[in-house]
Amino acid sequence: MAINTGIREKDRATIAQGLSRLLADTYLLYLKTHNFHWNVEGPMFQTLHTMFMEQYTESWNAVDLIAERIRSLGHYAPGTYKEYLRLGSIKETDGHPRAEQMVKLLIEAQEAVVRTARGVLPLAEKANDQPTLDVLTQRMDVHEKNAWMLRSLLKK
Repeated sequence: MAINTGIREKDRATIAQGLSRLLADTYLLYLKTHNFHWNVEGPMFQTLHTMFMEQYTESWNAVDLIAERIRSLGHYAPGTYKEYLRLGSIKETDGHPRAEQMVKLLIEAQEAVVRTARGVLPLAEKANDQPTLDVLTQRMDVHEKNAWMLRSLLKK
C-alpha cells in the first residue's frame, strides 16, 4: 500500500538517504567508542571507561531510532559494515591509541555525526518532516554535548 503522509516520495527518498548516512556515522561512532571503552588505559582510566560506556550506550540506542525513522519513510535501513563504511564519514582507528588520542578521535567523531545530521536538516525542513527534524535535533544536541564533555578533558 502506498505511503500517503504528506511527504512526496522523492523527498522521502532524499531524507532516507541522509538518515542512512546518519545511521552509518552513529553506528561507526558506537563501535569506535565501545572499542575505546574496552582498551583505554592510564591515569584517567575509570573516568574515561565510564564516560565511554555512557556514550556508546546512548549511540547504540539511537541506532534503532534512526533506522526506524528510515523505515517509516518507506525505505530500507542499511545494516552492514560494508554499507556503513561506504555511507559514513567516520574512519576506523587502527591499533590502540593512548587515552588522550582516543578523546581527540571521539571529539572528531562526535562532531562528524553533528555535521551529518545538520546536512539532513534542510531536506527535512523543505519537506515539512517534523518527526525527522525532531530526530535530527535530538541527535545534534546529544553529540554536541558529548563533544563538549570530551573536549573539557583536554583542558590543561
